[in-house]
Amino acid sequence: MKTVYKPAAILAVLVVVALGLLSTGRHVSAASEGKVTGSIKLEGTAPHMRAIDMSKDPTCSKQHSTPVHLENVVVGSGGSLANVVVYISQGLPASAAAAVPSKPIEWDQKGCMYQPHVAGMDVGQQLKVINSDPTTHNIHPMPQPGGGNIGWNKSQPQGSPPFTTSWKAEEVAIPVKCNIHPWMHGYMVVVKGPYGVSDESGSFSLDNVPPGSYTLTAWHETYGTQTQKVTVTAGKPATVNFTFKAK
Repeated sequence: MKTVYKPAAILAVLVVVALGLLSTGRHVSAASEGKVTGSIKLEGTAPHMRAIDMSKDPTCSKQHSTPVHLENVVVGSGGSLANVVVYISQGLPASAAAAVPSKPIEWDQKGCMYQPHVAGMDVGQQLKVINSDPTTHNIHPMPQPGGGNIGWNKSQPQGSPPFTTSWKAEEVAIPVKCNIHPWMHGYMVVVKGPYGVSDESGSFSLDNVPPGSYTLTAWHETYGTQTQKVTVTAGKPATVNFTFKAK
C-alpha cells in the first residue's frame, strides 16, 4: 500500500528538524567561544596622586565631601592596578577583528571627573557621551594627526541630552580633556576585537575570543605597554597576568 503524507504532517516534521538545527547551531557557537582572564599588578611603591583643586568651579567642589585625586595611577589592595587596557594585538582572525559590539560605550562626566577615566572601545563602536553634572563641560578628544581619526571639540551644557559618535581607526590611545575644567583628563583606547579594562581589583576579561594563538598587549597611561603570548581553546578560559614596575 502506498503511504500518502499530508502537507500538514510534512510541514510539522520540517519545523521540528529546523528547530533542532538552530538549537544545535547556538550550542556549537557558544561552545566555540573562548575567554581570556587575568589580573594586573604594580610592583613597587605607587606614586602619590595629588589632590585636585576644584575651587575655580564651586559647582564641582560642592559635589565632593572629601578631596578627589588624580587618576594617572590607581592602585588597590595588594598592588592591583586599575585602568589598564588589555587587547589582542596580533593573531586575531579578520572576521573577529571586524565584529563591532552592539552595546555602546558610555563616557560620563560626573563630579567633574571622567567616568571611566580610561575607556576601551572597538573601531566603529557607538560612544555615548553623557553630562551628569549641573555645569557645562567641553569634551575635547585629541587623536594623533594623520592617524585616521578626526578630533572634535564639543560643548555639553547642563541638562543637555547625550550625544553619540564613534572612531574610524585603531588608536592607543586618544587623550581627552575638558577645556573648561583643566584637571579633567582621560583616555579612549580604540582597538579591533575583544578587549578588557582592569578594575580596582586589577581584574580584566576578554570575552568571545575565537580559539587560537595570540599576542596580548596591556597598555597603561603611565607605565606604557607589555605583551604576552596566549593560546585560547574553546570552553576553557586562558589566564594571563601582567606586572608593571613602579618608576
